[in-house]
Amino acid sequence: MARIVYGVAGEGSGHSSRASEVIAHLKQAGHTVRAVSYDRGYRNLQGVCDVYLAAGLNIVSEDNRVRPMRTILHNLRKSPQFIESTRAVRRDLFDAFQPHCVFTDFEPITAHLAWWTQTPLVSIDNQHRMRYMEHPIPEGMSRDAFTTRFIIRRMVPRPTAALITTFYFGRLTSPRAFAFPPILRKAILDTKPSDGDHILVYLSFGFESFMENLPSLPRERFVVYGYDRQATEGNIEFRPFSRETFLRDMAGAKAIITTAGFTTITEALHFRKPILALPMAHQFEQELNGVLLNELGYGMSERKPDASTVRAFLERLSEYREKLREYPAADNSALFAKIDELLERGFRL
Repeated sequence: MARIVYGVAGEGSGHSSRASEVIAHLKQAGHTVRAVSYDRGYRNLQGVCDVYLAAGLNIVSEDNRVRPMRTILHNLRKSPQFIESTRAVRRDLFDAFQPHCVFTDFEPITAHLAWWTQTPLVSIDNQHRMRYMEHPIPEGMSRDAFTTRFIIRRMVPRPTAALITTFYFGRLTSPRAFAFPPILRKAILDTKPSDGDHILVYLSFGFESFMENLPSLPRERFVVYGYDRQATEGNIEFRPFSRETFLRDMAGAKAIITTAGFTTITEALHFRKPILALPMAHQFEQELNGVLLNELGYGMSERKPDASTVRAFLERLSEYREKLREYPAADNSALFAKIDELLERGFRL
């Protein structure tokens, strides 16, 4: 059985949600796993396995826009902490634990230590779509695409194998890359969707002007998460976040309005729910997710949404539902089988 260090990006919950499922599979197979994460990832992995707190990188955003220079400056200020954390992870995990391999979900410390120590490295994430898969480029974002690929290479230098989770299957450009359906939580796989009469809205602060448009659609009922409040205002019901109630409301919605984050999109697609995606400005991956939704016919993406955007989206729900019948909803078995194969073969591709 293998000793595995698993680095998990802590920004948001998507990385740790995905890693939790993989770690559970690895532990069930008899492997020993030590995780490394920070922020929300560190909190979410408590109880899943032993988790080591490290320094991490963060994105700075404001009014639903990524602020590139503020992001760079914020992370540069953390350089001393990041260097010390890298030394500590090497001492306490790599030198003491002596891992046979490293898994990373877009966490750079463990990825670089694997490279420096010549330890086999497996990346499991959706980011490597943008490095190892052909895909359309959002309008006006060719430079952002180049920058994103550069950042991915810097974050994860050279994985032995890149296991890409994706809802769009373009041509792979590396023999080390393998594409799989998105990793889904057991709770998602165990939940049966239904056809309700509400529209689930999952946004956050920074969408106030968009939210002002919803009362102009009085025939629709909106259930809103992301504003950390509980109130009913006309046709809008705000609910505090809860995994159980959010999952129930997603599975029973007639449509979803959300930012273009990968995890929420793929969970909604699993339930075959049409999606109106509102990508964060200057966040290339979210812009790409929106373009792919449009291309596949699963929903609509809009950079500057208003009431007319919502009306246009709702008028096409039957069209989106027809396309979503073709969506290949799947469990995690194919990716887990590849992980088992890599461990059994000693990472010989």
